Amino acid sequence: MADTRPSIRTARARISGLGAAHHGTREWWMHRVTAVSNVPLVLAFVVIVALMAGRPYPAAVALVSHPLVAILLILGVLSVTNHMRMGLQIVIEDYVHDKGLRIAAVIANNFYCVVVAVACLYAIVRVSLRAFA
Repeated sequence: MADTRPSIRTARARISGLGAAHHGTREWWMHRVTAVSNVPLVLAFVVIVALMAGRPYPAAVALVSHPLVAILLILGVLSVTNHMRMGLQIVIEDYVHDKGLRIAAVIANNFYCVVVAVACLYAIVRVSLRAFA
């Protein structure tokens, strides 16, 4: 039976079930998922930093070298930088109206977030593997 409720959507849009941008729901959910995952990961980061406070460098390296600590730090970096990338992209898409500038800003945002993530991951891996050298 056909839907007879009044709507401003076209028949094709009602059939396909997609919004205006055709991907907003997935991005909205991913942004919420990373926000929720950031809570325990940032709390773990704060605990790890608190445990390192006042310790000499070799003891801090030993703490970061523990596999669980290194994995928590890596997951935290991946989740936080991905959440940051999505949040900044939403702001850019909402407030930058010039198409060329918007594209450049999204590219710069992606590049910046990848550079931050790679730098953090490099530091974690380098410090955590130093205990084995």
